[in-house]
Amino acid sequence: MKVEDVKPYAAAGDKSGQVRDMFDTIAPSYDFMNRAITLGMDRAWRQKAVNLLGPSARYPRVLDIATGTADIPITLAATHSTPEICGIDLSEGMLAIGRQKVASARLPAGCTISLQQGDCLSLPYESESFDGVICAYGVRNFADIPAGLSEMQRVLRPGGRVVILELSTPSSPPVLPFYRLYTRCLIPIAGRLLSKDRRAYSYLPESIAAVPQGKAMTNLLVRAGFGEPRVESLCLGVCSIYTAQKP
Repeated sequence: MKVEDVKPYAAAGDKSGQVRDMFDTIAPSYDFMNRAITLGMDRAWRQKAVNLLGPSARYPRVLDIATGTADIPITLAATHSTPEICGIDLSEGMLAIGRQKVASARLPAGCTISLQQGDCLSLPYESESFDGVICAYGVRNFADIPAGLSEMQRVLRPGGRVVILELSTPSSPPVLPFYRLYTRCLIPIAGRLLSKDRRAYSYLPESIAAVPQGKAMTNLLVRAGFGEPRVESLCLGVCSIYTAQKP
């Protein structure tokens, strides 16, 4: 099954609308659940993605797609003092928490973060208006991955870089049974107990299993017009980082 066909809820309806509603519901518990189900490793993975984007001297204006509660923009500001960071997300509930976090963050002088609600498949920005684009844990939620990647390519300036951080499935036979037990049993149980949405943390492993990974994802980046695609696996393959350049 294609990941675009994997939806949070069984009810009929477009995936984008269901994803928006899901994140609106789980927004209050999202950050806590992220830390809990990754055993705190999500911070290190996010930092790695930000490091791979590169310094603000080369990437002074950056777009964070599926920004959620604004962890990436805050990390970008702290790491690179990036002058202008824009974040966009479907969920106003997630953005409301993100705005609170940005307001309380001690941003470096000259660094601004702006967050807005919008569709990642139809970005409200001019073509070639960003030096870098980053997307963390968001691609598997796209209703149309090729369209989303094409939008990333459109808004990037020539020479710009895209960094995609996404959860993935380990390929190591000794690791796989434990991974499946954890993601298919323990995470959904924890999600039902700690969040207000019974389906959200069952949708999580389902979408991870279906999202294009490794060579399949780099091929999609090439088809979207990117060059020099690379993939790096983290933590025995449970997370992957993809990078590419706009020619």
